[in-house]
Amino acid sequence: MPTTFLKLSSVNVHIDGIGKVLIERSDKAKRISISVRPLKGIRVAVPPHISFDKAEQLIYTKADWIKEHQTRMQEQETKVTTYDPDTEFKTRFHTLRLLTHAQYNMRCVIEGGYVNVFYPAFKNASEPEVQKFIRKSIEETYRKEAKEYLPQRVAFFAERFGFEYQTVFIKNAKSRWGSCSHTNNINLNLHLMRLPDALCDYVILHELAHTVEKNHGPRFWKLLDKVCGNSKALDKKLKDYRISIF
Repeated sequence: MPTTFLKLSSVNVHIDGIGKVLIERSDKAKRISISVRPLKGIRVAVPPHISFDKAEQLIYTKADWIKEHQTRMQEQETKVTTYDPDTEFKTRFHTLRLLTHAQYNMRCVIEGGYVNVFYPAFKNASEPEVQKFIRKSIEETYRKEAKEYLPQRVAFFAERFGFEYQTVFIKNAKSRWGSCSHTNNINLNLHLMRLPDALCDYVILHELAHTVEKNHGPRFWKLLDKVCGNSKALDKKLKDYRISIF
């Protein structure tokens, strides 16, 4: 029987055959939506006017769909790096160092070309809490690098090919590498710093092309081919990378 939840913004429920599911109130949601994402698990977004009871009922009706996507999610999660003191990991401009200290907290210091992650000496680096903090520290490093590198790269290509744009914004989007607004603001994902140079440049040129052509019609691809060449092949390669997996 469904469980009644009153005045809660979110709740975790256990569904037989599926496991833990986060049911969460969302002011942006227009209907109940279910997402299954690597490292995030199963989330059900519920609009303000719909009860959690109804959301839980929907989970049962979508059980087969959820299980299918759980399998894909688990396959993706196997590609996630587990960090330990011997792991050799580099961002574009920094090297990761895991260091223990005699404190109970965890902290990150990004300086001198290193991402220094300090964690308590009594903890093991493989513990989920430590791994989560390491990933967060790496993500902050990518953010720092992106703010320094991507705007000047956009400016370089804009001047080279005659594109005009307004402002570059660095974001941590969950599903897009980049976007271009109707006012020609360029939004770029901080995780572009993880991509090979050719694909990072491709995303930048893709969004700059949208300052001229707002859709993905034939004229858009013709323009993109003109400035970067072989755009469809690069677009296909980009699909091999997942924003949340590193």
